[in-house]
Amino acid sequence: METKKKVNLSEITLYLGVIVIFLAITVACKVVGKDFFTLSNIFNIIAQASITSIIAIGASLVILTGGIELSVGSVVGFAGILGGILIKNGIPVAAACAAILLSGIVFGAFNGILVSYGKVPAFITTLGTMQIARGMALLINAGQPVSGFPQGLSMIMGTRVFGKIPISVFYVAIFYLVVIFMMSYTKFGRHVYSLGGNVNAARLSGVRVKRVEMMVYILCGAFAAIAGIMLLSRLTYADPNAGNGYEMNAIAATVIGGISLSGGRGRIGNSLVGAIILSTLTCGLQIMNVATYYQTIITGLVIIAAVFADKRKERRAE
Repeated sequence: METKKKVNLSEITLYLGVIVIFLAITVACKVVGKDFFTLSNIFNIIAQASITSIIAIGASLVILTGGIELSVGSVVGFAGILGGILIKNGIPVAAACAAILLSGIVFGAFNGILVSYGKVPAFITTLGTMQIARGMALLINAGQPVSGFPQGLSMIMGTRVFGKIPISVFYVAIFYLVVIFMMSYTKFGRHVYSLGGNVNAARLSGVRVKRVEMMVYILCGAFAAIAGIMLLSRLTYADPNAGNGYEMNAIAATVIGGISLSGGRGRIGNSLVGAIILSTLTCGLQIMNVATYYQTIITGLVIIAAVFADKRKERRAE
């Protein structure tokens, strides 16, 4: 019962954090003569958080097993430029999206094979894949962006439901509901948590550790590719440098959401809350015309604070 109370208190603190940050930024914007609490800003926050949160789903799965994923930002960039080239060369948008998804699965499988079967540390594996994916993104179109796409592509993210609500809200809701159900009510979800809790105990209890690890990295690659599709549709041009730094945002959203970097603890749905906190912070700083380098510093401090809080929780649990 005591553990349940701690978990509930932690989640209440997280949700209150969103409100506090939102109010603080609203007041700060008012002080400098800017309006933050507007419908357009709310939708902008949602659009930014939607892409980060989709990547964070995959990153959360990996982190729950005790691993780490650094290549997702580069996979987003590769996925976008691949899709852009295919669409520019007359491939239908749906077929191009399928190819993008497949590319993410391939990168995920590559990571999974090295980590689970090759026993290469996840940090080194995904760091290498980050470089490979970014290099390939630059290679396939000589480092040049691609633009001039059909309207069908922009509709993926540009559609508004009831004329106001961005369709990305529904994408995020569907993906999170499916993954939350999977993690809460399926054997696979229990096995993911067991790997992060104690991999040796999981192996002894009959969990197919290699298979679970492999599947987790494949899912992570797939979600990165989906985010690549969303970003391509939102920007309506493909940049080989797109997605740069997204891996840090995804990890930050995951950690802010209360998922332990040690693995085995945390609710995957809370990574969405973490993504909203980051997006709110970024949007507010942009409205106040805070220089980009200060934004980066503040985001870094938020990440450090979240990890520090996570480690304090671990020490108290021990």
